[in-house]
Amino acid sequence: MKRIDSEEEQENIRGGFNITSSLINSLVGGIKAIFELGRALGSSIVRTKEGDMCQTS
Repeated sequence: MKRIDSEEEQENIRGGFNITSSLINSLVGGIKAIFELGRALGSSIVRTKEGDMCQTS
């Protein structure tokens, strides 16, 4: 790795894009939540069409 000594070189440094494990975990969690919501909504629609709803009193 090259050592950067001058201030001019330090000002020209550009950062990169890092994918961290916390970013991946949050994306996976969001995707899981969307799939779970879709599953619940689909089950609700099927149960409503079949008349298989729980009685509320």
